[in-house]
Amino acid sequence: MPAFIDHGKRHEAGNSICMQPAQRKSKREAKKQKIHLVSLGCAKNQVDSEIMLARLQQAGWSITENPEEAYAIVVNTCSFIESAAEESVETIVELAEYKKSGCCRRLVVTGCLPERYREKIIQALPEVDVFLGTAALDQIVQAVGAASFMHQVVLPDPDSICVDAFNTPRVLSSAYMAYLKIAEGCGKTCSYCIIPRLRGSHKSRPPEDVLTEARRLVGNGIKELNLVAQDSTSYGLDLMPPITLGGLIHDLADLSFGHGRTKERPWVRVLYGHPESIDETFMRAVADYPNVCSYFDVPIQHASNRILKRMGRRYTHDTLQRLFQRIRDIVPDACLRTTIITGFPGETDTDFQEVLDLAEEIRFDHLGAFVYSDADDIPSHRLRHHVPREVAQSRLDQLMSVQMDIASEKNQHHIGKTVQVLIEEDLGNHLFAGRTAFQAPEVDGVVYVNIAHSGLPLPIGRFVQARITDALEYDLMGEVA
Repeated sequence: MPAFIDHGKRHEAGNSICMQPAQRKSKREAKKQKIHLVSLGCAKNQVDSEIMLARLQQAGWSITENPEEAYAIVVNTCSFIESAAEESVETIVELAEYKKSGCCRRLVVTGCLPERYREKIIQALPEVDVFLGTAALDQIVQAVGAASFMHQVVLPDPDSICVDAFNTPRVLSSAYMAYLKIAEGCGKTCSYCIIPRLRGSHKSRPPEDVLTEARRLVGNGIKELNLVAQDSTSYGLDLMPPITLGGLIHDLADLSFGHGRTKERPWVRVLYGHPESIDETFMRAVADYPNVCSYFDVPIQHASNRILKRMGRRYTHDTLQRLFQRIRDIVPDACLRTTIITGFPGETDTDFQEVLDLAEEIRFDHLGAFVYSDADDIPSHRLRHHVPREVAQSRLDQLMSVQMDIASEKNQHHIGKTVQVLIEEDLGNHLFAGRTAFQAPEVDGVVYVNIAHSGLPLPIGRFVQARITDALEYDLMGEVA
């Protein structure tokens, strides 16, 4: 168990998924039937949380955003890196206080944290009643309600995770945007990554199941489908017969909502790609449809051949250059996003300079970075020449400074253009916030749309045309066109 677990820490709970009860119950019954869920980590976790909430709701639970009134509290955790695991532990400890001050009688922890730390976690977090691993989420109803289901860690083999339950309901966190999970697990062997052990090998959902769920989501008002998996661009390669992500995109792009002249097509976006598995069929599918976002999320992690080899990434600096050039050849307006790890064991100043050089050459529209997170249960822990954290942080700061200039310059090019914006929030004072097709939810910038000239409020969850009038480092300013 990692040393960061400290019951003295307190943390404001993460994003809770909540839905108001549909009907009134007696006070005694309401206390026993209200549940509060906090979802931490990635978009894939968000989907898992939405499915668990739907199962709980079907079993008679009402969902509350107030943990103080919840009879049961669920924390769906992340433990990909140390900071994520630390956030999970802090959130659990804080919410455990409601067993003393609130109505809580059952605290359940699900997902990656119990999957990673297994039986040891019982001693570390005694206030938790049940732990469910990543393949045990279908047991959430028993975990929160069955008297016999106490002080257990349920850890089925992650390869037993079901990926083809197309009719599984979800309590969506948004009325207009949804993540659509197309696969589970990962077949790569990156030396710094724990995901294959937590989620099992790569398992694609059958295309007909993905399409069935997509149709249902769009039929219920979803305007944006974000396809997610641990390795989205490997979708379909494990199916018999194999299919491609490009083929799936062709089918999803034909979905529509509305009727007659108001008929529109939802945005379709792919997140969490991989340089090794992106092929031309996917690039050309993106190019073929205006409602498929020209957005390529390709975490490269590094640019030095030596470090890439130590990471277990089977491509080179030159491969990356050719890949991004090919994307831009086929999709000239492509928006490129990537992720970089700084301070990987053995990284020298020369290695890091290759990262800076590639960033300057490719000029990514969006770039995220994080400091290498070490742990004794990942292969990279055994590599020699670990980089001091302060050096790794300094390199991250330098990289993000370079990227801020690149992003600011790219944003300047949007001034004067009219773009489609999905409106998400009313900020007051004639200002609304939304996103363009080249801004993914939660990780990229936003567009602030001023309605002072028209005075007409914008509908949340609808598309509008906005003319960009100004640019910030990461965000854009505009007005209704």
